[in-house]
Amino acid sequence: MRKSAPLRKLGYAFMAAGSIMFFAACNQTDTTGDAAAAEAEPALEQLTSETVVEALTAYGKKHQDSIAVIGTRHGEIKVRLYKDTPLHRANFVRLAKSGFYDQGEFYRVVKGFAIQGGDSDNRTMKFGQYRLPQEFNTKYIHKKGALAMARYGDERNPDKESSSHNFYIVLGEKRNADELAAYEQQHNAKYTPEQVEIYNTIGGEPGLDTEYTVFGEVIEGMDVVEKIAEEPVDAQNWPRQVVKHTIKVTNK
Repeated sequence: MRKSAPLRKLGYAFMAAGSIMFFAACNQTDTTGDAAAAEAEPALEQLTSETVVEALTAYGKKHQDSIAVIGTRHGEIKVRLYKDTPLHRANFVRLAKSGFYDQGEFYRVVKGFAIQGGDSDNRTMKFGQYRLPQEFNTKYIHKKGALAMARYGDERNPDKESSSHNFYIVLGEKRNADELAAYEQQHNAKYTPEQVEIYNTIGGEPGLDTEYTVFGEVIEGMDVVEKIAEEPVDAQNWPRQVVKHTIKVTNK
């Protein structure tokens, strides 16, 4: 089934600088299903910008899950969630455990760049309207396989707060020393020798560093990410055939 208009209209702000594509959050609020469907779904506390930090901090202390398995028709993607990005980890675990992500899909695919998921026109679960405070950590770069949270652009989101639910997995290309030096200057950053080696040999998207919160990485199933990235898409990079996902979390 094709996408309906509302989600398309709330899409993305991108091509902000050169070839760098800035991912934006799609819906910050969700569609409302009928009362019967809502009653049958797991309860999900409605968070707000005022309550999100306290609620997720408390949730994260009780739920120490750090592995998530993303199921798709192409296979499974296993990701490790970083514990030193605690709000993003707790938020991802919370939404996964509630079944929220089981109503989502990979709705934007840019071959050689990233695949983005979390949202869907067909979701009925409600979860509140909030953004996550950014948790930038210089240890975590946008290497190939990085898991990060989408967000709106700086003009409407100067604090670079993350989407409440839209995430992406990085593909990217190998980068040479000159390219990395340019990104360092642009972002007033300095890569470690190990990070330079990663970008040289594995690749990624350094143009997104210090702009979006990386909170995990793929540890198994990068071939599945690549398969999703090969999906035929329309002019807006929406897969022509829906790529639904489920997400389960565990400590193993």
